Amino acid sequence: MSAEVMHRTETFANWTYYPELLERPVPRYTSYPTAAEFVEESFEQRQGEALQALRGPVSLYLHIPYCQEICWYCGCNTGAANKTQRLAAYLEALHHEIELVARNLHPSVRIARIAFGGGSPNAIKPTDFVRLVDRLTVNFRLARPVISLELDPRGLAANWFTAIRGIGVIKASLGVQTLDARVQAAIGRVQPREHIERAVAGLRQAGVDSINFDLMYGLPFQDDAVLADTLDQSVAMGADRIALFGYAHVPHMIPRQQRIDASELPDQRARFRMAAEGYARLTGAGYKAIGFDHFALPDDDLALAATGGTLRRNFQGFTDDQSPVLIGLGASSISEFPDVFVQNEKNAGRYRTLLGADRLTGSKGVARTDEDRRRGAIITDLLCRGRARIDGDLLEASRSRLEPFTAIGLARFDGSTLELLPGSEPYTRSIAAVFDAYRGGAKQFSSAV
Repeated sequence: MSAEVMHRTETFANWTYYPELLERPVPRYTSYPTAAEFVEESFEQRQGEALQALRGPVSLYLHIPYCQEICWYCGCNTGAANKTQRLAAYLEALHHEIELVARNLHPSVRIARIAFGGGSPNAIKPTDFVRLVDRLTVNFRLARPVISLELDPRGLAANWFTAIRGIGVIKASLGVQTLDARVQAAIGRVQPREHIERAVAGLRQAGVDSINFDLMYGLPFQDDAVLADTLDQSVAMGADRIALFGYAHVPHMIPRQQRIDASELPDQRARFRMAAEGYARLTGAGYKAIGFDHFALPDDDLALAATGGTLRRNFQGFTDDQSPVLIGLGASSISEFPDVFVQNEKNAGRYRTLLGADRLTGSKGVARTDEDRRRGAIITDLLCRGRARIDGDLLEASRSRLEPFTAIGLARFDGSTLELLPGSEPYTRSIAAVFDAYRGGAKQFSSAV
């Protein structure tokens, strides 16, 4: 990096802004290879073989691709839950998939974790949620699983808290995004603080011991003061975990984002400053940083995993889940097997048709090679532990590509170990991308910050 560039750098809350190092969009690396490498073809046979080969503990993820209201910023696979028959048909298919997948599993397979996501799982009725859990209980061998649930605070009625307590859900994630009324209106998600407070109180009374707030920076009309106020309110409401994501404005890929006024979005420099100041504010409030955009109280399981060196990445992001296998159920959900990633059919209609024919629904995926696993382990170690051992040909090949980062003190080599240094947090994904063998193509990803 030139002396001129170094001279022009700025520092925000202990992070130095190097815009040249952030120019290239990079994946979030919830898997390697990433979903961008998935190929569209039938994975039914490989999906069945992978299920039949499983032994021991595995985790489940169930996808509910519906919401009561569709937020303009959202890039999730979701649709409006405004037709009773549509939801009923989807849930019937999901029940069938539970039975079909369970029939393919060896008796030694035990379910240690169950996560419900979306969309918004509370787009369905709490009685339907209970029936889903009953179907899981009848068909799978459950080993006192940890159950987690994503929720929309706007539609969280009292009978949901009854169901949550009855089922034994202990982890929940609330879609908060921002607590500023003007910003909420600009992104199509209006929810007064009272909705969030009511949700937190109800979840605590229902026995939930870990509550995550999903928040965003880089939103229209959002500045440093607006973000700081949302963070302070979230801390005051007792969030055990906070995920602070940067909004990715890609209306050419997500048409609903066309409703957001792009002229009111903060620029890249402002986004970086928000991320830096958010990081400093949350760590100053006593949260442990997990990567650069996740935070957890010191006694939360996620923070304990980070401290103990057992933090992992899967398709749900950072996790303390130690199972090497994640079985995805529901339209568009992804299964993570040792040798292959498989994504279910995304279109709910085709998903139902396949299950109506008693067929597994894997329609995209990618086989993992030994080299994929090698590079994936390095990327995971960098994101989860801040260091990774680099061996063989990758060691010398990576030195020159990492020079822009090592030359300015963001990373260093200690023998064959690459170590990330303080201040490298916003550049971690960019550093990890050095070990990504697929990044030569023109894939679409979000900004690193």
